[in-house]
Amino acid sequence: MLGGMAWAAITAFLRDRFNANEILVSLMLVYVGQLLLSFLVHGVLKDPEGFNFPQSKLFSDDFLLPIVLQGTRLHLGIVLALLAACYAGFSSRRSLWTSMLICGALSGLAGVSEVLGPIGQVTPSVSPGYGFAAIIVAFVGRLHPVGVIFSSFVMALFYIGGELSQSRLGMPNVITGVFQGILLFSLLACDVLIDYKIRWST
Repeated sequence: MLGGMAWAAITAFLRDRFNANEILVSLMLVYVGQLLLSFLVHGVLKDPEGFNFPQSKLFSDDFLLPIVLQGTRLHLGIVLALLAACYAGFSSRRSLWTSMLICGALSGLAGVSEVLGPIGQVTPSVSPGYGFAAIIVAFVGRLHPVGVIFSSFVMALFYIGGELSQSRLGMPNVITGVFQGILLFSLLACDVLIDYKIRWST
């Protein structure tokens, strides 16, 4: 969580000091984070007995989060997520730092929960693009906490359906992103047509 707060502080600092767009800065930092992760799993974190694959050693069971529902991948991280969702409300400049540090801390917690959950090790593909998917989830959920819960289930179906289409139908791995893009642009197009009327002028 401290690591997530430190990472989010970069975005907060650039926004606060130079008025940089926090959305663009945080998105660009995703690529920096991916390169840093790749550097680590190809270097100091690389498993010497991992047949030269870019991944860390498997974590021992003592470090893994307990499974909440046996037979599934649902682990204690869901409880932590529900507790974090109880937070709401903050007030201008202080709210920037507060919100970014809280979001960074929760992102760090989510990352640790993912690694210490079913994965059990660090790999370059530990995150299949959750940050980008979160933008679509927020828009589909209409920026409402309850709506986000339902839209996240819709996005989960996109991911699961994309994996099945790859394994069973031989579809390319970008098919999930294509459908996510179609969903987002269709939603944005509907918003434009709701807010503005098309008038034919002669």
